[in-house]
Amino acid sequence: MERFGTLSFGHYGPLGGGRQLTAADSMLQAIDLAQGMDDLGVNGISFRVHHFARQQASPMPLLAAIAAKTTRIEMGTGVIDMRYENPLYLAEEAAAVDLISGGRLALGVSRGSPETVVRGYEAFGYAADDPRGADLAREHFELFWRAIHGEGLAERDADSPFGGGSGLQQIEPQSPGLPSRIWWGSGTRGTAEWAGAQGLNLMSSTLVTEADGRPFDVLQAEQIAAFRAAWADAGHPGTPRVSVSRSIFPITTAEDELYFGHSQEGDGIGYIDGFRSTFGKTYAAAPDVLVEQLRQDAAIASADTLMLTIPSQLGVAFNLRVIESFATHVAPALGWKPSTA
Repeated sequence: MERFGTLSFGHYGPLGGGRQLTAADSMLQAIDLAQGMDDLGVNGISFRVHHFARQQASPMPLLAAIAAKTTRIEMGTGVIDMRYENPLYLAEEAAAVDLISGGRLALGVSRGSPETVVRGYEAFGYAADDPRGADLAREHFELFWRAIHGEGLAERDADSPFGGGSGLQQIEPQSPGLPSRIWWGSGTRGTAEWAGAQGLNLMSSTLVTEADGRPFDVLQAEQIAAFRAAWADAGHPGTPRVSVSRSIFPITTAEDELYFGHSQEGDGIGYIDGFRSTFGKTYAAAPDVLVEQLRQDAAIASADTLMLTIPSQLGVAFNLRVIESFATHVAPALGWKPSTA
């Protein structure tokens, strides 16, 4: 494990007892948390993106704010649902945030997971033939991918008062290196192989749409191996990055025990998008126990980046303490060194 970071689901709303976490609270706390994580040398902070829900829906302003307040930490998404996106506008925004951050954007995209509404992307003005919108997501991504590579996409106006000319014009701004920091969120072997063939990084999902009785981490590790093989077969230079997400809570205090002491769960089996799927388990134990458990996780051993899912409703101080505990007592034993080193 070379790097670790967090993946926040970003929920806001009623907390019970008359308390309320507002949308503004959620975003401002995310910025504060990113600053604290940057000071600790944690490598990345990412956010789930969902529309028509009390979560982050349009993450670029938040990522830009984090970029302006930090110096080392990567900021990204896990994942932006490409069914909902204007590809060229997203390309402009992504390049702008990447430039503001000095090349620290780690943008995860894909078809996305089920939303709270039926075919919500149609309300955004986009129609799909596929009932799940996978065709639309790939179509939007293809244009986004071309745009961030600097391909000319619109004919110049020879009569324009702003310079004129001929030929095709690329979108602006362009951020060198941005394509190397784009990740595809995958829950299947087929999409993992496709991502490798395209030359993308792999953000392996918190579930896999397979359930054959084998453990989640073994199924996920097989997807990672298939991704790397597809990357190599396509002849892409360099080494792709791979991240996996886990719920991991070091128990070092009585408060930790109260919150997470009964959270140790095995793999789960369920249905998502009509597919029988395997969900990863929750790790919650004393640090020395966690180290041994995580060393046995085949997918964590295969990936270079581990993303910890965090409970955003518990506030900055609590989450920062959980992250610091992992950074101090667990991560170094798995091979991690802070970005401040």
